[in-house]
Amino acid sequence: MGSPARVRMTGAQLRAPLIDVGKALFAERGYDGTAVEEVALRAGVSKPVVYEHFGGKEGLYAVVVDREVQRLITSFEAALTGEDPRVLLEQATLALLTYIEDESDGFRILVRETPVPSPDGAGFSTIISDVAQRVEHILDREFAARGFRTTLAALYSQALVGMVALTGQWWLDARELDRDLDMEGVAAHLVNLAWNGLSALSPEPRLKVRDSTAGADPEGAGSR
Repeated sequence: MGSPARVRMTGAQLRAPLIDVGKALFAERGYDGTAVEEVALRAGVSKPVVYEHFGGKEGLYAVVVDREVQRLITSFEAALTGEDPRVLLEQATLALLTYIEDESDGFRILVRETPVPSPDGAGFSTIISDVAQRVEHILDREFAARGFRTTLAALYSQALVGMVALTGQWWLDARELDRDLDMEGVAAHLVNLAWNGLSALSPEPRLKVRDSTAGADPEGAGSR
């Protein structure tokens, strides 16, 4: 009785495990610390297979980054279903933190300095700006209702999203030190800071140090 015929894997079937292995190695060791030989070894294929499908390490890295960008943006867009601004802010915060928790390898790759461009040219700062643009409409509506300059909504949305992203980066390590601080707890604290701060915004804030230097009352209504 002859041995069973080998089933030839399709290109997609070969690419998927290579992308997964590449993601794990890039997250663990960074771009420079990852070698094509180890990618091939872990994936159980020969080194030429990696070159055939990705053209080398640079091509594989670009595909990994692009996949993570799309995963983050898709999950974020799907999360924004509420109408109330506070609920939308909570959903946006949770979406980012959920990605950071569930896809920590992908997040670690995205926050590193990208040594090669992704297929769509998106680095982490570009991704954060993209997410912030989706938050901007939440603040735009609130600013209009309060009589604030709506042109400032973009500035505040960048600040809010950046705050969540940087806190999430810190939390990846801090969660191992504080088991009582779970993802929803982190989100609640971030929303607490953001929302309660936004609810007391001054329409024309000024720096106290500038007021003091100019001899003005640093506790005046315009100094908040």
